[in-house]
Amino acid sequence: MRMPAVLLALLISCAPLAPLTAQVRLIVGPTPIPQAAAGAAGDITVVNEKLAFALAVDSAVPYGVPRGALVAIAPVRGGRILRNRVVFADFIPDNWSAWPNTYHRVEILERGPQQVRIRIVRDFGEATVTTVYTLARGSDQVAISTTLTNVGKHELANLLAGLTLWPDSGYRFAVPGLAGLTEGKAEGALSKRVVAYDADWTVTLHAPYLDHIGSGSRDLFRLTSLQPGESRAFDGWLQVGARGDLAPVVAAEIARERLPAGTVSGSVTTGTGAALAAPVVVAEKSGVPYAWVLGHGGTYQLPLPVGDYTLYATGKNYARSRALAVKVTAGERQVHDFRDLAAPGRVQLQVSEAGSAAPLDARLTIVKGDKPVVEFLGRTTVFTALEHQGRAQFPLAPGAYVLAVSSGAGFLGPPSPLSLNVLPDKLTTATVLITRLFDPPARGWYAADLHHHADQAEAVTPPPDLVRSQLAAGLDVLFVSDHDSTVNHAALRAIAAERGIPFIAGIELSPSWGHFNAYPITPGAKLAVDTSTAGVDAILAEARREGATVVQVNHPFIPYGYFASLAAGVAPGGFNPGFDLIEINSTVPGDDAKVLQKIAGFWSAGKRYYLSAGSDTHDVWNDESGRVRMFVHVDGPLSATAFVAALKAGHAYVSYGPLMYPNIVFGTQLEERAKPVALDLDLAAVAGLKEVRLVSADGVRSRRVFADAPRQAHVSFELTPARGGWYAVQAQDQQGHEAYSDPIWVTSAPGQPAATSAAH
Repeated sequence: MRMPAVLLALLISCAPLAPLTAQVRLIVGPTPIPQAAAGAAGDITVVNEKLAFALAVDSAVPYGVPRGALVAIAPVRGGRILRNRVVFADFIPDNWSAWPNTYHRVEILERGPQQVRIRIVRDFGEATVTTVYTLARGSDQVAISTTLTNVGKHELANLLAGLTLWPDSGYRFAVPGLAGLTEGKAEGALSKRVVAYDADWTVTLHAPYLDHIGSGSRDLFRLTSLQPGESRAFDGWLQVGARGDLAPVVAAEIARERLPAGTVSGSVTTGTGAALAAPVVVAEKSGVPYAWVLGHGGTYQLPLPVGDYTLYATGKNYARSRALAVKVTAGERQVHDFRDLAAPGRVQLQVSEAGSAAPLDARLTIVKGDKPVVEFLGRTTVFTALEHQGRAQFPLAPGAYVLAVSSGAGFLGPPSPLSLNVLPDKLTTATVLITRLFDPPARGWYAADLHHHADQAEAVTPPPDLVRSQLAAGLDVLFVSDHDSTVNHAALRAIAAERGIPFIAGIELSPSWGHFNAYPITPGAKLAVDTSTAGVDAILAEARREGATVVQVNHPFIPYGYFASLAAGVAPGGFNPGFDLIEINSTVPGDDAKVLQKIAGFWSAGKRYYLSAGSDTHDVWNDESGRVRMFVHVDGPLSATAFVAALKAGHAYVSYGPLMYPNIVFGTQLEERAKPVALDLDLAAVAGLKEVRLVSADGVRSRRVFADAPRQAHVSFELTPARGGWYAVQAQDQQGHEAYSDPIWVTSAPGQPAATSAAH
């Protein structure tokens, strides 16, 4: 809703900002925060001398989140507002989905200059969500107080509700003690905070109510049930800094929770006595990272709650110092110096194919050796260059390492281990040979990862790095599907042309009740629908308007997946049959069985929907492109058009590793016949084959088990198409990685073509 004109007139207009004084300012209109999605006349920005944040009152919010959300927050340094660092930071009433929503109301409670307070009221089905944002003069924290109230007649049971922080750049320091946990109970949390950061900024969400996390600590939840008329309060703080330093974050925790605490400080130098300009001292607690301080001019100071810690010092591409056990006691100031840091070394590698010596695009990941906790200090994964195929040059902290060097690893061949001993101020060189065991394109099968992000919304992968990662994964077709954005298409198209590889331009249409990939998109197409209000009919119509010949239902059974929303009765417009593909998504492998069951039901009803597959990668350094991929059979030369056409026709299979070469191409239509038909399959798997299954509407029809775990095998299944139906193939390797095919159809319709063959 738009704010009343009378209210707008009472607020400070959006004039160009002069250097900020020590007061809180309220601005209505397009936000002055750079790179923020709040450009409408009724949007609100609040600024003090430490930070600025913006609320989307009129602007659409990413992912179809209801209006009224916080969509921008940024440090203020020297009177200047720096760039936005979040996609959104909002209250989630139930594990992401804020649908259904019908209104938002905005009220200014205080207008400054000492303090600004804004109340936003929204509905969520039979609940109301009331949030008050408060920013005081001189504070580096936005206080957020949300009350969730059940205004309906039925219990709201087991809601995962709480505040969220979705950064649009940089890195993420998960809730201490919960690193590696994607979702679940917050047992073992050493602190109730998550930090988004880089070397020159931090945004921290403090959530004292926390008992569950979601989305890898982006969502800080409390499991909540509400009887009719009952309310629950959730209080949190968004703290902003203009350096990648967690000392203020820890100090805020100590002050807010009144924790007994002490301080450690000291100096950090190399073995030759040179002071580090920006040293980092990491504090571990209970064996896991707890916090760090980013020092100045070779010195540091870090407040810590009372307890036992292990401290070590490091710097950008520097080796770690010795570790030091420290017992922090109340009120004590301790001095600990670190004087043994080794200066960075450099590495230069050439990656080539064994036998042919042809250069290969590759991914290089540290398996053993120093892995910086603070990610702006150095990557643990790097890629070979686009300009010089197979070559990688990068700084690395001194020490002994083992790198896994891969090119199509897990699908085309195994990774190669590389041992390195990196010395300070020295160049280490090596040549790496990769053995590729299999060549699917030689048999007409080409792979793509059909759900992949670049650097829009919360994704952090610039287009050149997306290409490096997809090429290193051994993919034959480049693909992107950013949330509600096509801005990266031109850059990726240019890189693809330079490397001579097909490129499919996609978009992920992202309402809060279901996500859909649409591709290929017409060059220059712009989103022309509001995903926060559009129903399914409008979303699918927008996909076709943008030129898409394929619409794919993404991760359909996650809490905000389309099929989950249909089951819950919250997908606006209900079921629309106008999609083409249903995705197997490697971020939720536990949903594979649900997808297969759902699509088998469609197949048995004669509905010709087909499978798709995507890794949903947002960060190529911490995720892996092509972890699951779609292999598509293309007759003749490979092109983006030919690939998409064959995919839409069902000539394809999903794979986490196993390869399949059938004599009858998947998606083929067989005529009913009295005599059996032989389905011959050549199978391959880097990890060794375990089994292959022939399935139909009746379940598993036949199974072959490989006791000796061969990397290649040939099997033949007998199809008995005496009546209409379908057959599909599923294979598994020794590591449990699966492959799932589209169906081979049997029809009694007259004039249909017989089986096409020679697919291998």
